[in-house]
Amino acid sequence: MNKHIVGIDWGTSNRRAYLIDQSGACLAEHEDGQGMLAVGGRDKFGASLASLLAAMQLAHDVPVILSGMVGSASGWQEVAYLDATVPLVQLPQHLAAVTDPAWTGRCRIVPGYVYRAGAAADVMRGEETQLLGAIALGRRDGWIVLPGTHSKWVLLRDGVIQSFATYMTGELFAMLSAGGTLAAMMDGDSSDAEGFAIGLHQAARNEPLSNSLFRVRAGVVSRTAPAQLAAATVSGLLIGAEFAAARGAGQGITVIGSPALAARYDSAARHFGLPCTVLDPHQVYCSALSQFIQQA
Repeated sequence: MNKHIVGIDWGTSNRRAYLIDQSGACLAEHEDGQGMLAVGGRDKFGASLASLLAAMQLAHDVPVILSGMVGSASGWQEVAYLDATVPLVQLPQHLAAVTDPAWTGRCRIVPGYVYRAGAAADVMRGEETQLLGAIALGRRDGWIVLPGTHSKWVLLRDGVIQSFATYMTGELFAMLSAGGTLAAMMDGDSSDAEGFAIGLHQAARNEPLSNSLFRVRAGVVSRTAPAQLAAATVSGLLIGAEFAAARGAGQGITVIGSPALAARYDSAARHFGLPCTVLDPHQVYCSALSQFIQQA
């Protein structure tokens, strides 16, 4: 009998579900806005999951693998982070069983990772599953970049995390667009190539980011720069700051992201002289699920 599994990437704002078979083929997909914040409390996750599975018309015995913020302190059930020294291929051996009696034995949560460097630490939840998928597709070494609300730059060596750094790029862009002195001029096209290139050029100088951001406003109010380019310039500055901070990425990067976002990172990589390969996040996630199905 062909074995099936459903994997759910349960984020803060959204969730995506994929039904795959033992070959890794995706048989069905579902996406909605019922992320962690929309669920309405820890005791509501079970009902929310049941609603999702019903919408996908899945049998009651299909195993469920959950990743992302569902395993955070604010999620359904907090799952401890794995240390970065644990190889990613061992993730299937570290799944945490959901303790909710209605889901025990059927539903498990993927743990995140913590990276410690002296007194400093960085964490991820959800990205580890994408990294496992990248490894399954042959990306065991080098820099993996996962852009988004909190962008991750991860260095892999033979499938083990050597280091990673998080940048609040998407969150900062959203905050600057919603309030503050830049908000009034952030209604232009943030993907405008000219404005984005201006931001990248400024970021390459590696000057203080807060000063560079204020100069966007100064350029507009002094009529030195057009207001319609402000949003794209800010985007270029924030994404460019990630590249300016990267160390040892001369061999290039692999980006896992949506087409629109991956295109920006590819453009930034070319600006900074870095080879860039883009992987489709859906293919990567399904490749990761194919590694979990043997444990289901």
